[in-house]
Amino acid sequence: MRFPNQRLAQLFSLLQNESLPQDELARRLTVSTRTVRADITALNELLLHHGAQFVLSRGAGYQLTISDAQRFAALQTAHPRPLRIPRTGQERINYLLVRFLTSAWSLKLEDLAEEWFVSRATLQGDMAEVRDRFNRYNLSIETRPRHGMKLFGSEMSIRACLTDLLSQLAQEDGDNPLVNKEALNAGVPQQLEQGLHACFSQHRIRLTDEGEQFLRLYCAVAVRRISEGFPLSDFAADDVGASVRGAARDIAGLIQSLTGKTLSDAEEHWLRVHIAARQVEDLAPSAISADDAEALVNYILRYINTQFNYNLLTDVQLHADLLTHIKTMITRVRYQITLPNSLLGNIKQHYPLAWDMTLAAVSSWGKYTPYAINENEVGFLVLHIGVGLERHYNIGYQRQPHVLLVCDTGNSTVRMIQAMLLRKYPQLQVTRIISLRDYERLAAVDEDFVISTARIGDKDKPVVVMSPFPTDYQLEQIGKLVLVDRTRPWMLEKYFSAAHFTVIDQPMDQHTLFRTLCAQLEREGFVDAQFLGSVVEREAIVSTMLGDGIALPHSLGLLAHKTAVYTVLAPQGIAWGDETAHVIFLLAISKSEYEEAMAIYDLFVTFLRERAMPRLRECRDFDGFLAVATECVTRF
Repeated sequence: MRFPNQRLAQLFSLLQNESLPQDELARRLTVSTRTVRADITALNELLLHHGAQFVLSRGAGYQLTISDAQRFAALQTAHPRPLRIPRTGQERINYLLVRFLTSAWSLKLEDLAEEWFVSRATLQGDMAEVRDRFNRYNLSIETRPRHGMKLFGSEMSIRACLTDLLSQLAQEDGDNPLVNKEALNAGVPQQLEQGLHACFSQHRIRLTDEGEQFLRLYCAVAVRRISEGFPLSDFAADDVGASVRGAARDIAGLIQSLTGKTLSDAEEHWLRVHIAARQVEDLAPSAISADDAEALVNYILRYINTQFNYNLLTDVQLHADLLTHIKTMITRVRYQITLPNSLLGNIKQHYPLAWDMTLAAVSSWGKYTPYAINENEVGFLVLHIGVGLERHYNIGYQRQPHVLLVCDTGNSTVRMIQAMLLRKYPQLQVTRIISLRDYERLAAVDEDFVISTARIGDKDKPVVVMSPFPTDYQLEQIGKLVLVDRTRPWMLEKYFSAAHFTVIDQPMDQHTLFRTLCAQLEREGFVDAQFLGSVVEREAIVSTMLGDGIALPHSLGLLAHKTAVYTVLAPQGIAWGDETAHVIFLLAISKSEYEEAMAIYDLFVTFLRERAMPRLRECRDFDGFLAVATECVTRF
């Protein structure tokens, strides 16, 4: 079966093994739910003669219903030959990367444009991202008149770039023709798979599935490069364990048999580095003799204790986990080996506290060492720190519902009602217990809602009437009020203000913005003079762009005297590294309110999830901003 377009093929693939609702399908395909429904209709027409249909099940989403198992099985076994012509912009970029990395000769865009049925101008536009990708590996493209373009750089960089790309593509789609047809010699990955697995088992080297797949791809890349006359030279690795040396020696022999060429010592030494960098250690902490790793673990935990007042120094499990991970991480950063972290975006969003702590500690440590730890590696460390924080501290602040209890019965009845409420809803905080007469005298109610044993008038707050022995219905009504999210609306009210809100319509650079905002906060006593320098330093380490035009600049460490959020709306946009920020929240957070203020991050993640940036950007005053923000956070 041929699909009319690639999106239908992707939709068919998504729904093969799981049921998905319209909203999730729209998000994954970056289309509207209306388009999803139209695509499902088109798919069902194609499947009509193959014994299957996609049916919408309420509460579960679209699921595959097979009416004729025999015909559908025949459809699945008749896989068409994958098209080896890129159809989308990202596919063209990937194909261009592979062509440059595997070609021994110069390439002409005119030839590629003719082969892929696109214009030369289209490929010329794609080349900007191609060059940017190569720059990360110190590779460059040189253009020669009448000859075309050719890639130049070290052999190690070429192999690293190609292996990283293939590893990324293989994780996204194991049947990608670039991995199976274009970049590697036919059949080599399959021949390597069994030999590598046996080698690692023999030498008792444990790797993750991703680690073993990466090494298999690297060896397949090495086979192609060596076969085409591009061996490694002049590289020697530091001493590694006997098991790693033995595995590297056996794998070098396997590669030699596949290429039919004698391998240099440099090839075997580079294999040692790759294996050591991805090996999963099972050693006890006392058996690990890596001074750098031990020093970094102690430095991170002491820095967190000193700067953020979270004592994790006595967590033996965390110390062991960090030590085990950092030992192999040091090998990677020493030889500039990149280990992709596919969860990096989620880690930043779900562990903001641990992310800032770890990034600040690693950046501080980096001043005393020649190693540069990239944000992928920081992300792995953050997972360990985040788990350690969850073990010892309640870092997820929530504002619990405050209730006013109005009761005119005896003291024993009051205590019985209070105990019953707390047993049913332990998160409730009964702030006051007053009589009916005292309630009538109140001008206003500060609590979130009122529970009364008698019918009373409301004072702009919800009232639930409850008998001393409440019915299920009464408890259900209370439960509806208890489960309302009050944390995010309360955060908006407490930390956001009109005094710290501005709309910037004229062009402005990032540093001028920082200087202007920090100067006002300093005049008002929220921060001191060193705050600006720390904000600039934090931005220089890793961009504080959260995504979708929303940026969260802040200082390294907790330097504010009082917590505040300065909101900036920039309809024209402000350059933020390689991106453009339209909604900026400058965070000034104090030590005394840090744990509570962490819930602020959930606000920003909500804005991102709601795709609220365009609506926020168009607000002209604080009241308009607050209305849009409140709508977003109360929707969940």
